[in-house]
Amino acid sequence: MTGLERATVVAMDDASVIEGSWGEPSRFAILFDRHAPLIYRYIARRVGYDAIDDLVAETFVGAFAGRLGYNLTYRDAKPWLYGIATNVIGSYRRDELRQFRISQAIRPEISLLGHADRTAADITAGSISEALATALSVLAAGDRDVLVLVAWEQLTYDEVARALDIPVGTVRSRLHRARDHARRALAQSGFQSTIEEVLNRD
Repeated sequence: MTGLERATVVAMDDASVIEGSWGEPSRFAILFDRHAPLIYRYIARRVGYDAIDDLVAETFVGAFAGRLGYNLTYRDAKPWLYGIATNVIGSYRRDELRQFRISQAIRPEISLLGHADRTAADITAGSISEALATALSVLAAGDRDVLVLVAWEQLTYDEVARALDIPVGTVRSRLHRARDHARRALAQSGFQSTIEEVLNRD
């Protein structure tokens, strides 16, 4: 692919890139370049960094293998990729509490909470990570997936429905249940108000 051709492909939406990759597989690299940082961050938050390169690679290998079945009416492939990544994470490990405690995957999130400066955040990062890990551990896997995709990845309800292949109504009910259970688990931690902003993201 020439530089001009690549620039043209880069300007295309995701569906066009995927469709182009049906006949020219190398075009799929554009989708990787476009979305790999988001998927990397998402997987890091869920399982830590020990196996992240393998899991990101597995996500995009799965996406490449499934590209012929992609629904081209969806111009943005991000929810599709999040769905594949969620399945990869689920296959990798089921014990999310252990993952969070080992890797402290929440630590990069502290700057997003907006309730403390960086120094204070560093001091309390371990405690908040532990509290949120405990809160997440009480959730059913499906509820946890919905909460993470909405609160951390800021997907819309429609995008989460696409990612997890569930109705929007199910997204809403799972999110409501997840928030309720997480708040109860956090009530004893002393960090409920600190994390409340994240739990309430829509």
